[in-house]
Amino acid sequence: MTIDTAPVRADARDGAPEAPATSGRRRTRLALRPGAGRQHHAGPLAYLLLGLAALVSLFPLYWTVVAASTDNTRVSQTPPPFLPGPNLLKNLGIAWQDAAMGKAMINSLIVAGAIALSTVFFATLAGFAFAKLRFRGRNLLLLLVIGTMMVPPQLGVVPLFMMMADLGWGQTLPSVIFPTLVSAVGVFFMRQYLKEALPDELIEAGRLDGAHSLRIFWSIVLPIARPPMAVLFMITFVHAWNDFFWPFIALDMTNPTVPVALTQLSAGYVRDQSVIMAGALLGTLPLLAMFIVFGRQIVGGIMQGAVKG
Repeated sequence: MTIDTAPVRADARDGAPEAPATSGRRRTRLALRPGAGRQHHAGPLAYLLLGLAALVSLFPLYWTVVAASTDNTRVSQTPPPFLPGPNLLKNLGIAWQDAAMGKAMINSLIVAGAIALSTVFFATLAGFAFAKLRFRGRNLLLLLVIGTMMVPPQLGVVPLFMMMADLGWGQTLPSVIFPTLVSAVGVFFMRQYLKEALPDELIEAGRLDGAHSLRIFWSIVLPIARPPMAVLFMITFVHAWNDFFWPFIALDMTNPTVPVALTQLSAGYVRDQSVIMAGALLGTLPLLAMFIVFGRQIVGGIMQGAVKG
């Protein structure tokens, strides 16, 4: 009688079924694949390039501080100064008083905040309709919305000014707010995001529970759309804060926004460049503060939306 002396596998002794050899070979190939499970770290060249990009991006702000802290004579020298001077607080005080920056900042905060909030709400609502609702003429209306992006805003200045005058809103903040309550760019942006990020199954489940479209929008769409809403709010707020063309036409110097108020600093035969740069620095500080406070939340929302997508 012949006795088989081959070693018995551990899983065979325990009565467990033997795993296929192909799966073991596949795991071996995955384990031996170069870079499998390895964390990649940036090299010195990547840090060098990122540092150069940061310096290039921050240099205009640094130069604004340098120019705002010197006098007009020193700013006009060749070569110009590259270190801050002692007159920063003095020039900031002159710009604050001459340009009525206090009232201008309050007006800009009202205008930019109202425009950003309304744009985010209406663009999300319209983007949801164009992305997930079925109705006649949807594609045609979407083309019309996109087509308005091709029209230069300068063409509508005269009829828009006449319309605001007929409504009795001349030289007031509503004449700046109401013409820009929503933007075609925001509608298209939200439509593209919701088309990919919002599953049709969630909408169908809401319909089965008896929810109407507004209820679905409030309970399902808004939580999913928070990351692009944050991005759209920040972009719209910055654009409305820096807008000069239409506020300069619709408002006067007694009720200005920040860009309109800064034009008072350049009036006169001799322009004090240091005071002008101080006014520009005052107009930039609220935007920097907003980004410092809400920047991490906005970036975190973007990353969260990217992972979910």
